Amino acid sequence: MNQPADPLAGIVSDAGAPLPPGLYIVATPIGNLGDLSPRAASILCRADAIAVEDSRVTAKLLNHIGAKRPMLPYHDHNADKMRPVLIARMATDAVALVSDAGTPLISDPGYKLVRDARAAGIAVTTIPGPCAAIAALTLAGLPTDRFLFLGFLPPKAKARAEAITEVSAVQATLILYESGPRLGATLKALATGLGDRQAAVTREISKKFEQCIAASLTELAERYAEEPPKGEIAVVIAPPGKPALPAPEDAEALLRDALARMPAAKAAGEVARATGLNRRDLYARAMVIRNGEEN
Repeated sequence: MNQPADPLAGIVSDAGAPLPPGLYIVATPIGNLGDLSPRAASILCRADAIAVEDSRVTAKLLNHIGAKRPMLPYHDHNADKMRPVLIARMATDAVALVSDAGTPLISDPGYKLVRDARAAGIAVTTIPGPCAAIAALTLAGLPTDRFLFLGFLPPKAKARAEAITEVSAVQATLILYESGPRLGATLKALATGLGDRQAAVTREISKKFEQCIAASLTELAERYAEEPPKGEIAVVIAPPGKPALPAPEDAEALLRDALARMPAAKAAGEVARATGLNRRDLYARAMVIRNGEEN
């Protein structure tokens, strides 16, 4: 029986035409090495140098595709020092940027390199691929039409609570990354700050022990309070429910207050945004109130 062709077969470090100088943003697997796209493999094989978070991690990926390329460290601790070096090199060489896993620039300092490259007139090309946040969203079974990525929440309790409060009213699904040891405390803080919304904890996406546990935030906090999970973790949280419409007397009071400060049309718009009530209905009521005051 014929075996299916390996899409990466034959890709070696000297294969294909040389790349034009510039910056190449290359998404790498978040777990399963089979998720590396043929285009990403080709770019990595032909790049003159690769900017990496951890050379040991990237070396395993290069070994998987049979490539050996010069690697330059680029991470949180040396980014300011290395950016000018990398920008200078991009003027004549093709430099690929990778993270340890997933799409560069997501929760890492890569965006500053892109910004400075563009300012220097360097061509920037992206090679899309795996991203843990998007993969977690597809697993969670929660609304996907509008979402907000939060990265990692602050580790200290007060700052974390403030960050949660800041996004508590956002009408979107929330996605964040977290470590195993901190997961229980983060889920408890989320339940306190957001209410007991539906959520999902995903981990080890694309790996052998991939897991997605969906439940309420309170249930998830209890589950992971004493048994921190291992592996890479992403948490996905449902958006808040629609706020209850105000009582008629409350809307009337808001409208009268707004009319004291602005024209009827603007007053109706302000109250509509604050309450979710129909703007046309509010405008009609505003005109009745204003005409009554003038008579």
